[in-house]
Amino acid sequence: QVQLVESGGGLVQAGESLRLSCAASGRSFGYYAMGWFRQAPGKEREFVAGISRSGGVTSIANSVKGRFSISRDNAKNTVYLQMDSLQPEDTAVYSCAAAISYSSTFSVPAQVRQYDYWGQGTQVTVSS
Repeated sequence: QVQLVESGGGLVQAGESLRLSCAASGRSFGYYAMGWFRQAPGKEREFVAGISRSGGVTSIANSVKGRFSISRDNAKNTVYLQMDSLQPEDTAVYSCAAAISYSSTFSVPAQVRQYDYWGQGTQVTVSS
């Protein structure tokens, strides 16, 4: 079992930044990949960013590439999503997820079905 708790969401204006955190507990954090997804009202959940077990491999969705970055601190059992130059279209509930069953250390899972555990999410609202 893995428990995930997100924090750092809020209301910001367009062009501002936020950093989301996801604290994990329950299993050795350094043994599984992590990802961030978002879901806007009326839309499907979409992949935002992912990071491998060691942090050596990352993947960023094209829609946020150049503005968002992902990192992890295995000593703190935490993964981060740095979001810069936020735009109103980034408004969504952001959730972190753990890919316990994903075995590769050279790639990052990007599909919802590849993740086993999910946090409850944190709301990010960007006003224009």
